[in-house]
Amino acid sequence: MKLSNSFFYTIREDVKDEDSTSGNLLVRAGYIRKTSAGVYMFMPLGLKVKDKVENIIREEMNGVGSQEMTMPTLIPEEVYIASGRRDIIGSNMFTLKDRYQKPYVLGPTHEELFAQAAQMKIRSYKDMPFSLYQFQTKFRDETRPRYGLIRVREFVMKDSYTFDSTAEGAEVSYNGMFEAYKRIFDRTHLDYRIVKADTGIMGGLLSEEFQAVTDIGEDILVLGEETGYASNMEIAANVHRIISEEDALSSEKIYTPNVRTIEEVAEFLKQPKQKFVKTLIYRLDDKYVAVCVSGDRDVNETKLSKLYGALEVELADFEHVQSITGADVGFAGPVGLKDIDIVVDHEIEGLKNFIVGANEDDHHYINVNHSDFEATHFADITNVKEGDPNPDGKGVLTFSRGIEVGNTFNLGVKYSQAMGLEYLDQNNKLQDVHMGSYGIGLGRTIAAIVEQNNDENGIVWPFNLAPYQVAIVLINYKNEEHVAYANALYDELTAAGVEVILDDRQQRPGVKFNDMDLIGVPLRITVGRDVESDQVEFKERNKDEAIKLDRKDVLAKVKSFY
Repeated sequence: MKLSNSFFYTIREDVKDEDSTSGNLLVRAGYIRKTSAGVYMFMPLGLKVKDKVENIIREEMNGVGSQEMTMPTLIPEEVYIASGRRDIIGSNMFTLKDRYQKPYVLGPTHEELFAQAAQMKIRSYKDMPFSLYQFQTKFRDETRPRYGLIRVREFVMKDSYTFDSTAEGAEVSYNGMFEAYKRIFDRTHLDYRIVKADTGIMGGLLSEEFQAVTDIGEDILVLGEETGYASNMEIAANVHRIISEEDALSSEKIYTPNVRTIEEVAEFLKQPKQKFVKTLIYRLDDKYVAVCVSGDRDVNETKLSKLYGALEVELADFEHVQSITGADVGFAGPVGLKDIDIVVDHEIEGLKNFIVGANEDDHHYINVNHSDFEATHFADITNVKEGDPNPDGKGVLTFSRGIEVGNTFNLGVKYSQAMGLEYLDQNNKLQDVHMGSYGIGLGRTIAAIVEQNNDENGIVWPFNLAPYQVAIVLINYKNEEHVAYANALYDELTAAGVEVILDDRQQRPGVKFNDMDLIGVPLRITVGRDVESDQVEFKERNKDEAIKLDRKDVLAKVKSFY
């Protein structure tokens, strides 16, 4: 590409409405442009990078025998009603009606349609296994799009699906796709972790996430480095237990005026927060429950929802708390509560003589024990903290942040049952097909790569993902000899299959150097006054020093990076 007659631009200053390093750099470098909140154009440079990531994925998908196809983005709403996911996805789904008032959605995900496609082939157990995949635009009406390509409303995903007659076969297919994913992210040079995760709106038997490690990541990765334990915060097991050796005392109600929070009560009673059990009233769908956890822990709402199989989980509003407890918010406790489930976290099952709210304004109970009330459930319902014991039994937990760039789901028979995807087994009996679902977000992957590969001057692309591997910078665009020299070098590299930019713009050298650094071209060749000695300046993007290189050695030097 010769820049003098190409669509090419950069932005000198930081972009005000981009709140991530990757979003800022990709916009400044002319890779993407925001059109509205969470919606972006992919400019020519951005499309080249996207195509390279896509080709890596396609090669690995084809390598495990998956076949490519394309699904529509405009889908009848009834498809998601049939699977039971219309209400689960809810307002995150873009909806519209055609001229006949038939409701449609812009596809947020395509498990249902792939199950329909599989029905065209599957009749008996002999018709499986097989796998299908696509690159398709998805639409999700995010409440708060942010971080550039990381949290968007429109995005391209590679989603693939496996179909098997047995659970054992489905596991084999899952493992094959899982290994392909590792190869994909290795080839993109991402620093990533694979973590166990909640199955969320997808449902099914197993979910694992491929998380690119970066400080801007929205997800907290819970790691036990000594054993390789890795989990998303949502499902990380809290195995810490508080064991009290003291004798149980009799509970006593005490006056605690104008104190509501754990911190305030702890200060008032001169007791550590670990001695307090806070009671929170939650609404789970249409059911209200009291949740008791250690004063220094946070409730894990995903675990709580799983315990009850609830779709919606939120703290009860003020009116319901007052109705259930008879007191203002801040004074709830398990003692004396009636007609409501009481869920107690496993961590405090061995705690004695603890402090709780008394369900009465300005009062608390001290020296409370589990015999003073009846728990409906003892369960793990809290978030882990750094330094907690590793569930694998060795060492402690540490946290990192990550961007979810890929996920794998063993769906079991969830969608085949919903969509009527069946087959005849060896005994001529109908059975449900076992499915797997696997996704990679292309935009998120690109954003994660940039988050991990940048410096104060711009993007530092891995060599195989850069839109162009070499930039030839022509210093004196008025010197015909230099222009001819640069063009000859450009033609030679292009003929050898090198993706090369010739910066022949009528700009100052500093502008050209800065632009090539900003867009992240791995190798820069400067054509300047050394032309007289048949030499060029050669510089790698991630190194400070440049070297002089004989013209005859340029192609070999460039090829050494492949």
